[in-house]
Amino acid sequence: MMRLSVLMLVTAGLCVAAPSTAFGQAADPADVESIDAIVAAVYDVISGDAGEARDWDRWRSLFAEGATLSAVVASNDGYRRVIMTPDSYVERSGASLEENGFVEAEINRVTEDYSMIAHAFSTYESYRSRADDEPFTRGINSFQLMKDGSRWWVVSIYWQGEGAANPIPTKYLPGG
Repeated sequence: MMRLSVLMLVTAGLCVAAPSTAFGQAADPADVESIDAIVAAVYDVISGDAGEARDWDRWRSLFAEGATLSAVVASNDGYRRVIMTPDSYVERSGASLEENGFVEAEINRVTEDYSMIAHAFSTYESYRSRADDEPFTRGINSFQLMKDGSRWWVVSIYWQGEGAANPIPTKYLPGG
């Protein structure tokens, strides 16, 4: 019984150890020093005009090992969740972002945090170019974040675009 207790304690200790990036890329300390910094870094990496390369190594450095990105998309029978890793997001969307241009700008955020965990409901607008005056879409990114004692990590980003059937509630808009 004592052996089992020791094994359980060791296993629990491993589970709460600081996460490591699955990608081996060290983060810029300025990108991960605060909730504001890491959310801004995510938006910065994915944003750029057509022909502008993205820094996918920087992208990878923001995510904890096992992190997920999930989009809620319309399907024939309602909605479904598309689940990606940071790498599969790059494989799926990276070339399109760089070829066509994509700029995502945060317009409002509601953040809740407790100790080493945080949740940020980040309302965004999306543009094809930094020069565009009107967004082609908007929605909400739900960030789940963890601090390991020295830096913040993205654990997951879960998002849904706005649609006629699901307008963004006023409380998640600027001034709301």
